[in-house]
Amino acid sequence: MDAYEEQAYVLLSQWRQNMQKKPSLANRIAKGLQNKINSIIPEKAHQVITVTIEKMVKAVLFGAKYTATDRLAPDASLLLRESYVKRQIGIYQKTAAVEGAAIGTGGILLGFAEFPILIGIKMKLLFNIAALYGFDVKDYKERLYILYIFQLTFCSQQRRNKVYHLLENWESYSRLLPAGSEEFDWRTFQLEYRDYIDLAKMAQLIPVIGAAVGAIANYHLIAQLGETAMNCYRMRVLGGSVVVRR
Repeated sequence: MDAYEEQAYVLLSQWRQNMQKKPSLANRIAKGLQNKINSIIPEKAHQVITVTIEKMVKAVLFGAKYTATDRLAPDASLLLRESYVKRQIGIYQKTAAVEGAAIGTGGILLGFAEFPILIGIKMKLLFNIAALYGFDVKDYKERLYILYIFQLTFCSQQRRNKVYHLLENWESYSRLLPAGSEEFDWRTFQLEYRDYIDLAKMAQLIPVIGAAVGAIANYHLIAQLGETAMNCYRMRVLGGSVVVRR
């Protein structure tokens, strides 16, 4: 490893330990608060979210909507790849913040409209990150990996432990997947997915506080997603294992 790769490996090791922590009291309290927010959101919002996630899963796995804009030479260094990745994350943070500030002032109806827009922004970012690390996003297994990164970012700690274990052992898991995306059970994945996705962001749908949530929430959610994606791809690029002391 060169100096930058060693630094990245240290950050990866720290992140991996965080991913494997047992749910704490604070995690359980936060989950309870998220459930409370969830109960305040009108049923119509839940229906919109469910349909949006279903369409997003279909589009990511089967469609040609999502493509990658930038690719680097196969022998590009990790330093170069991650400099491009960080720049992409910064661009998407600004885009999402502007969009969130504008929509957040419009109340719940505009909040409905924003939810699929924000998911699209996040998905586009993840596709770009995957390509910058040198992975072929035309392969449906790589698209599935992207969906699991998305889920890992926005879920409870209990669920995070399970998703992280799957991603940590991705090479073994992916060999068991069907050869083509048309054989993949996307419906089961979607039903599992919707119970955990973007609960923090749902607070923007609540009248009065929605405007305050908008820009700040979007900015930090994109940062969180970017950090998770970087470390998920570092696991595959750098490899290695981390001993976790409990």
